[in-house]
Amino acid sequence: MPITTVLHVDLLHLELHAIALAAAALAAGKLVAFPTETVYGLGANALDAAAVERIFAAKRRPHSDPLIVHIAQIEQVEAVASAVPPDALRLGAALWPGPLTLVLRRGPATAPNVSGGLNTVAVRVPSHPVAQALLRASGLPVAAPSANLFTRPSPTTAQHVLDDLDGRIDILLDGGPTTIGLESTVVDMTQDPSVLLRPGGVAVETLRALLPHLVVPPQALVRTEDEAAPGPGMLLKHYSPDTRLLVLAGSSAAALDVVAEVAGVLRSRGLRLGVLASAEEAPAFAALGAQVVSLGASGDLETAARLLFTHLRYLEARDVALILARPLPATGLGLAISDRLYRASEGQIIDADDLDAAAQAMAILNPAVI
Repeated sequence: MPITTVLHVDLLHLELHAIALAAAALAAGKLVAFPTETVYGLGANALDAAAVERIFAAKRRPHSDPLIVHIAQIEQVEAVASAVPPDALRLGAALWPGPLTLVLRRGPATAPNVSGGLNTVAVRVPSHPVAQALLRASGLPVAAPSANLFTRPSPTTAQHVLDDLDGRIDILLDGGPTTIGLESTVVDMTQDPSVLLRPGGVAVETLRALLPHLVVPPQALVRTEDEAAPGPGMLLKHYSPDTRLLVLAGSSAAALDVVAEVAGVLRSRGLRLGVLASAEEAPAFAALGAQVVSLGASGDLETAARLLFTHLRYLEARDVALILARPLPATGLGLAISDRLYRASEGQIIDADDLDAAAQAMAILNPAVI
């Protein structure tokens, strides 16, 4: 099996040789994984349809799920998009470089297969120094979804990339852990008024201050694999660990009762329950014998966002039979966290205050597991 070349990059002293090798690989139609401020991306030349096709093959990603095209600066947007509306330029001027993706009309030079069969293109300017160095050295717009196998939790470290894609991609630039830990916010600027397609690293409150008429759907937007999606990350199953995950909503007291019952049933069968919770709730769940990881204080949403995918992968590696995830406040970055947990659970949310909540959780588990 081929081995992916890993090149370590010091953020304070960017190794120009490593960046040059990665840039040359992109120009040659190869795949390069690299860190952004959100998650690690898997990049290919966005002007080369054959190179873009390699992304879909490496990730096992359906073509209906579009890719984000990364550019080094806002002045390059018209090289990949056409008829860019003034509001998009205003948002870009205020929030780029940063974790904001804008869906625009696709330009003629951009490979059609980045767009899920539509005439649009998702574009952003990343702020991460390695991403910026790579984009500038290559001189190319780079199509880059998250550098993981399709539907898996997004990678926030180089090791996560290797866990999913070692031998399936050519080069990995290891720039250490990402800083935000969640994907970019996606806004569809081809509609009037503009529509939030995916919450992410830029909070809705920040967007609304700049774009007062932004439409924020009351529920997560969902597409099937058979539908061309206007933006990435809109399938019901996404960001999912291999272990079954359910969102356990409701009061803390009721959640404790559910965890106690489910953990007890699993323990009687030689299995273990995993719980993802805030720092305030984690000790009580751990006392019930569950494998618990904390996302930090419930009010510290930046820490929770940074830890979310790492902790999902950690619990998966602990061989727990089920993960119960407690929701966090759905404001600021919390809205994006809620979206990721909703999709990681395939929309399965249980209210702990229901009398049969524990039975619901056990019923959803694959009978082969229990």
